[in-house]
Amino acid sequence: MSVRLLELKNIECRYGSTIAVKDLSFRVYPGDLICLLGPSGCGKSTVLRAIAGLEPIYNGQIILDQKIVSSASTTLAPEKRGLGMVFQDYALFPHMNIEKNVCFGVRHLSAKEQKRLCDEMLGIVGLGDYRQRYPHELSGGQQQRVALARALIVKPKLILMDEPFSNLDIDLRERLSLEVREILKDQGLTGIMVTHDQSEAFAVADKIAVLYDHTLQQWDTAYNLYHGPINRFVADFIGQGEFLKGRLLKPDTVETEIGILSGDRAYDWPVDTAVDVLIRPDDIVPQADSALKAEVKYKSFKGSEIFYQLQLTTGGKLLAAFPSHFDFYLGEIIGIDLDIHHLIAFKR
Repeated sequence: MSVRLLELKNIECRYGSTIAVKDLSFRVYPGDLICLLGPSGCGKSTVLRAIAGLEPIYNGQIILDQKIVSSASTTLAPEKRGLGMVFQDYALFPHMNIEKNVCFGVRHLSAKEQKRLCDEMLGIVGLGDYRQRYPHELSGGQQQRVALARALIVKPKLILMDEPFSNLDIDLRERLSLEVREILKDQGLTGIMVTHDQSEAFAVADKIAVLYDHTLQQWDTAYNLYHGPINRFVADFIGQGEFLKGRLLKPDTVETEIGILSGDRAYDWPVDTAVDVLIRPDDIVPQADSALKAEVKYKSFKGSEIFYQLQLTTGGKLLAAFPSHFDFYLGEIIGIDLDIHHLIAFKR
């Protein structure tokens, strides 16, 4: 395995006597794209600012490129860390054209070298024809690309992005997040992004750190966070679903009101332990002749699929996402079947 580029070792950040982040540890390797994901107030932006050197840490260490850059007793200045920053509000200079904005971090170089680097960076972000325009003449997505080019031009060890797409509309947010991932991967860069939007995290990140209550809840891939949440918070926060009551029959088998469910995960709780089982929308499939019936209580058309809230005859509720040619009406009693590969259960 390659030498780690960044390591956080049991860091703690405080604002006065209020703890913002506690006992946080993770490692980032060259070429990794990482997301810090969580609800507002969980400490994710504080972590990013601590990595950048904009916030001190109360305990622990931040090690960048094998050197301690933050500890309880010392903080290396941000400009000496060799990092690139992309902010939520773009932070472009309105009185400077795009070329001057992009070149701001390399203005100590010759005019010829600045122009060469600017051409290269604007080419990478697809804005080669915009160098003489001003920020107000660009769309939000174009301004964010300029901010990315400005961060890239200094050839940083690490790119830090703080909610970079939150000011954009949903369609542009999704498209730009994929484009940014492609740009960073093509350039072989390492990046850390803060977001509260799991769709952005899924689109950009190789690994995701889910934060809640100022602590790291789970560090994993998007797939594992969705199909193997480590606790109830992650299960609730990532994706959608409903919990059904059940009891453990065997380590990998649970009895519920919709039948006996088995999956790929074994639990070491005693037989008959009362549990709650998470049923995801993609665990439910329509099956006209099924004995398992449910009433359509709510529906939302999503284009390629329709999202349904279903109520079982036993009173339990389920969420389902069916292909949109399965167009059921409100109040309709439909047959459903289960296609569960991952058994996700928690002690009640």
